[in-house]
Parts: sequence; C-alpha cells; structure tokens
Amino acid sequence: MKFSILLPTRNRLELLLLAIESVRSQDYGDWEVVVSDNASEVDIAAAVSQIGEPRILTHRFNQLVPVTDNWNAALEAATGDYFIMLGDDDVLLPGSLSTVRQLIDAWGSPDAIYAQAHQYAYPHVVPGHESPFIQTGYNAFLAGRNTPFELSRKEALSMVSAAMDFRILYGFNMQHFVFSRRLVENLGSKGRFFQSPYPDYYAANAVLLMAEKIVATPEAVCLIGISPKSFGYYYLNAMESDGVEFLHNVAAPEIVERLRGEVVPGTNMNDSWLCAMETLKRNFSELSPRVSYSRYRRLQYHAVLSSSDPGRYLKVLRMLRFWEIIVYGTIASVYALFRFVPGKYPRRVREFISHALFSRSPRFDPNLHDVPYRDILEAARAHGR
Repeated sequence: MKFSILLPTRNRLELLLLAIESVRSQDYGDWEVVVSDNASEVDIAAAVSQIGEPRILTHRFNQLVPVTDNWNAALEAATGDYFIMLGDDDVLLPGSLSTVRQLIDAWGSPDAIYAQAHQYAYPHVVPGHESPFIQTGYNAFLAGRNTPFELSRKEALSMVSAAMDFRILYGFNMQHFVFSRRLVENLGSKGRFFQSPYPDYYAANAVLLMAEKIVATPEAVCLIGISPKSFGYYYLNAMESDGVEFLHNVAAPEIVERLRGEVVPGTNMNDSWLCAMETLKRNFSELSPRVSYSRYRRLQYHAVLSSSDPGRYLKVLRMLRFWEIIVYGTIASVYALFRFVPGKYPRRVREFISHALFSRSPRFDPNLHDVPYRDILEAARAHGR
C-alpha cells in the first residue's frame, strides 16, 4: 500500500525540508512526497533534488495561483492509494505511516481516517508566548475516546451541520485526514477535491458527507505548525490582509454572485468560511444542507464592533436589516448595561452573551504547555520517544 504525502509550499524552504525529513524518517517505506511549489522566490526543485530521494516528486507554478489550485496540483500528481496532506510547516510524527497502515488493514480499508493532531507554535508567533509550545485543538467526537472507532453517519452529519452554522466542533485542517483514492474518485462527481478559498474547510466537510466509512483515532499522526508566514500567524497577529495575500485565496465568481446579498464587512476568515459552506451547499444539494447566513452576519458584525474603526461601524449600520437592528440593538444594550454594573453576576452575563452568540467553538482546555524544542521536527521526534 502506497501513501502519497502532499506538500504544497511557497517561500518556506527551511520548513519544507523539515517536513520532508519527517517522511523520510518513517519506518514504513512505500511512500512518495509530492511537492507543489506555488511560484516560490527560491529554487525549491533544486534544493529538493539535492536530497537525492527518488520518491520525492516536484511540481512548480511559474506564476502565483490560488492556494486551492496548488493543493489540487499536488493531489492530481500523486499516485498513492491513500493521501496525507501536510503544510510545509507541518511534520509527520515518528511511526505514523505504520500506524495508519495497521488501521487501514484492521478496519477493512475505510474511505478515510480522521486522526488527532497536535499543534506546535514557534517562538513569538502567538502573541503573549515567547517560548515555543504544543497544544491540542477541540474535537467533539474524539473527546473521552482512547481507541479507534468508526464514526457514525449521524455524528459526521452533525459535524457538518455545525460547520455550516459557523461553529467548529472538530478540526477542519486536512492534516487530520488520511483519505483514499477511492474517495477522491467518488468526490470527482462534485468537481475537484479541493474547492473554495479555504480548501480544507470545504474538503473536510465534503469527506464527512461523502465517505461511507470513516475511522477516527485519538492517536496523533502529525504536528501542525504555527510558524511565521503561516495564515495562523497572520490571523493571530491582526495581519489578516497579509495572510490573504500570502495564500492568494480567491473565491469562485459564481459563489461570490450567489452570496452578493449576504456578504457584509468583517473578517476575511468568515467570508472564506461562508464561501466554503456555500460551495458545499451547491455541490451537495441532494442532502439539503443549510448555511446559516444570519449567524455569519452576526459574527461579521461582532468583528466590526470589536474593532476600533468608526468608519466600519457606519458602513455596517447601513447594511443592517430591520430585524437585525432590533435584535442586535437589544443585545448590545443589554451587554452595555451589564458592562457598567459591578459584581461577578453581571460579568457572567456578559461572558454568556459573548460566548453563546459569537463564539466559534466551545470552551475547552487545549493542554497548552511550553516546550524546549528548536523546531517542529525536534518536537515530533521527542514526542515519538
């Protein structure tokens, strides 16, 4: 059984080499790495060729293309039976491919495996954290699980419904998934595997909708990097426009037209999320998935009101619908009232309003802890000991 490790990259050669080394260090040998270079300013192909590894394939775009196109290029050049998507700042954990192979054999070649993943943040990338750290994201269906299990159809659909309601109950990152060629071919009836400005937001939920059998495991397969020039870095440091430029995430014109009456100012993250869910709705119309446009707009209004730009306030006020003026005006009044009332109960009311109406994920303990490792590969190797 052959694994294809998909490695789209752009201008992060030093991190890419760590990702490649994490694959070369696996104790399972039937793999290939497909590097798809999105018009990097350094010679990625030359640097990779110096490794002298015939199982590494390279593809290059000479001009910058949307991130979705680069991801699809990596997938379409791959020849494996199962695929794993890594960012160029991610790494596989030691022994991951052997573990995945055992799961595939034990569970009768499922369409997909969803595995836990931890996050490694480089120093000074996340505000307030000078040291590198490791944490784990939230996942509703892995909570309390100690062994692999088959994800039920009902549970999978509930995850998609939450995503279309702009709630994150599981990690959308494709690094969580090991997906089969059979599934990719079946999804071909819906267009290319990766779609929309956020290809993972679309593809993760498309997998949950389309896969006949998904095995979930609480054992981590990879470390997801939060590095300089990652979108996470740009977003966490209030540099979203720079992140959009770096990824070159572009929405399909048809989807933009469909959403013309719903899109309001706020964050590009919410806009791209909306485009991904609208694409899912279009492609899976037979399942009648419903996009919560009202919650999207609520999150956008909250993003604007949380900023310090009066010009954006006025722009949003002109776009409010009558019922939104009444509802959100009432919410804002209650929040403001309790803001000036001392004591723990008014504070709890404010926290409840903020979390219930505007939070994207439940409260959870990410088990964040500082680590001494210089880079993500060192962290992965220490994790595997």
